[in-house]
Amino acid sequence: MRSSNPTLSDHVFEKSRSGNPADGVMTLNGTVLKTAILTLLLVTSASWSWKILMGGSAPAWFGSALTYGWIVPLALALIISFKPTTAPALAPVYALSNGVLVGLISALYEKAFGGIVLTAVMLTCGILFALLAAYSTGMIKPTENFKLGVFAATGGIAIFYLATWVLGMFGIQIPGLFGNGLVGIAFSAFVVILAALNLVLDFDFIENGCAAGAPKHMEWYAAFGLLVTLVWLYLEILRLLSKLRSRD
Repeated sequence: MRSSNPTLSDHVFEKSRSGNPADGVMTLNGTVLKTAILTLLLVTSASWSWKILMGGSAPAWFGSALTYGWIVPLALALIISFKPTTAPALAPVYALSNGVLVGLISALYEKAFGGIVLTAVMLTCGILFALLAAYSTGMIKPTENFKLGVFAATGGIAIFYLATWVLGMFGIQIPGLFGNGLVGIAFSAFVVILAALNLVLDFDFIENGCAAGAPKHMEWYAAFGLLVTLVWLYLEILRLLSKLRSRD
């Protein structure tokens, strides 16, 4: 089994299957509950930072939060990814810390393009439930070739984003892809589609994990991985909508 979401890799899944967990096994209902809890925590902290920024002038810590705020959730994500048994304790902290950053980014987009956040949230939810329905009814079957293709494309995008971040530190910008021209819009649309396809692989991972009787802590781990994909999808939709709105 393979998922292109690095937090839901087949290596972690196979590792989790070894042994006979004493705390129970992974279930679909348990995973759904954990996902709902993490989503609620993220939305709560995002609402807090959103209200602060939308309520008036930016606070003194705003610039530092945008520049360095990603370090905490990234560090937590790496720890959880390498040691899934920490997911029950660290996944909620990850959701809270990442939510603060998501709220700040959302507020910036909302100030620039009124109403864009609500649209992005509705599209994210719509894509989630549409793909979940398609997967549940068997309309979408994640074959091995499908998984490998999405895995390769996701890895390529991750490397590209990392390269642009490093180049940006030296003042080097890649023209076109991040602008509001046709090339930039097409690139953002591609990334949105890719993020959405990752949801299908996440569903497949969760289903197989439940069927194989993975340890109970994998419910938190799977919920964390699904949240990572949802946040990525939401932010990419925000980026795409902002490019479209800026052309009006």
